[in-house]
Amino acid sequence: MKSTTQASRLLQGAFILSAAAIISKLIGTLQKIPLQNLGGDAVFGIYNTVYPLYTMLITIAMLGLPSAISKFVAEASAGRREDEGRRILLLSTLITGLCGLGLGLLTYAGAPLIAVWVGSSHVIPALRSASWGLVFVPVMAALRGYFQGLHNMTPTAVSQIVEQSVRVAVMIVLLLYLTSHGAGVESIAAGALLGSAGGGAAGLLVMLLYWRKHRRNTGLSAVAEVAATAEVTRSQGAAKSLQGQASGIKASSLLAYGVPVMLGALALPLIGLVDVFTVPRLLSEGLSESAAMAQFGIYNRGLPLVQIVTMLATSLSVVFIPALAEAKYNGDLKLIETRCSLSLRWFWLLGLAAAVGLAVLAEPINIALYGDTAGSSTMIWLAFTAAGGTVSIISAALLQGLGHVRAPALHLLAAAGLKAALNLLLVPQQGITGAAIASVAAHLLAAALNVLLLHRQGYLRLRLADALVKPAVLLAGLAAAAAAVSYGADALFAAAGLAGGRTASLAQSLLGVTAGCVVFAVGAIALRLLSESELRQLPGIGPSLAKGFSKLRLFR
Repeated sequence: MKSTTQASRLLQGAFILSAAAIISKLIGTLQKIPLQNLGGDAVFGIYNTVYPLYTMLITIAMLGLPSAISKFVAEASAGRREDEGRRILLLSTLITGLCGLGLGLLTYAGAPLIAVWVGSSHVIPALRSASWGLVFVPVMAALRGYFQGLHNMTPTAVSQIVEQSVRVAVMIVLLLYLTSHGAGVESIAAGALLGSAGGGAAGLLVMLLYWRKHRRNTGLSAVAEVAATAEVTRSQGAAKSLQGQASGIKASSLLAYGVPVMLGALALPLIGLVDVFTVPRLLSEGLSESAAMAQFGIYNRGLPLVQIVTMLATSLSVVFIPALAEAKYNGDLKLIETRCSLSLRWFWLLGLAAAVGLAVLAEPINIALYGDTAGSSTMIWLAFTAAGGTVSIISAALLQGLGHVRAPALHLLAAAGLKAALNLLLVPQQGITGAAIASVAAHLLAAALNVLLLHRQGYLRLRLADALVKPAVLLAGLAAAAAAVSYGADALFAAAGLAGGRTASLAQSLLGVTAGCVVFAVGAIALRLLSESELRQLPGIGPSLAKGFSKLRLFR
């Protein structure tokens, strides 16, 4: 009975965290559209240069300790050693707080040097604004790890949504204020990045309120907390390990677990960081710093839409890790092969469908979201990162579920190396379009390396018809339907004297997307790319989708 209750709590917690992650990521992704609309392409370029650096610094400042805290607190809780869990939290909070403060000071003082590495002095004020977030976010993350160790996911979920909401609210308020007072692009971008500190402070406040409630409920008095802090200090100073006791958890134990987690997390944004350190510098060789930043902003216009697709893949990828781990534990190689084949085939199709749809509708989408057609050709190329990026994320989750934890990070490192080399080769010749082509190649390489490893390990059979031939027929139909409906709507709007505006372009885009989705769903079943039995085998979401499609009588 106890194990059933615990499993129920874990499933409920996973659902809460997944839902909160989707909402917070959606807020964080879509906020880039009003940022560009209010600040312009130069501000957008500075923001997209500094924000990846900020997230990298946050990852370093946390040192992977939230995961370590979660693990050790869960163990302490299972042994009914609540005091040990509190000591772990106090020690970890001290470490992450000092690390975040130190990195924040270094970032603030070293902003001019970082600007030299990036190749633009315009990023200095924004870097200094972002550095304030390093004071709050690492401590907030430590508290999240503590509650996750207790299998209480609600504080993390609430703080994530509050953090993102406040971040976007602060950003928009400062954008409106600064633009109305005629501030320069550097100051406007700095104001936008200050939202990260505001969101971090709000998220930390939420976590502290949950901590106070938790402390009151568990009866932890102020005297007991002081005593716990003193014991941590004594155990550190004496450098002794008391086996089986709370004081046995030292900083070295936490770091030994957390630092490898941090290094793995740093692999994910590597391709984006390559752009930060190469594209503005390469563009500035033929343009002024302001013009180069404006071009970098235009380059990033297509990213929010691509990120929505990859965000969906990231959110769903967590379903496959435990499902495959269980199948491997039971030695069910046939089930592993089926799930790997089905999931990769479908996320490859979904990624390609999103890429083709965005490419066909790039111009009306660009007008609807950003007000003009600048960079539409670059957006077409950038759209195809959705295909490689989606497969890369899902295949990495499959490998992790099968025990290959390091391989996806190494493959991302190789992809980042290819991205850097192609940027150096293509950006001087083709500008931001060259950077987009390099991104497509890098994401496809990471995906291909993951898939080939699955194939070599015997978990996957590659079939050319399923991977290329049938998808090409399906995507040709999707592209034709989306283009026909979009151009037809454009002609009707032109006849009515409404063409060219943002509202008309939005309607044109939505109609094209709807037509593409209908053709994709019907075509996939008609070409037998998906059967009802296959769909039901997808963990988590498969049975619900199969039931819905069966009601529509799409399956034969």
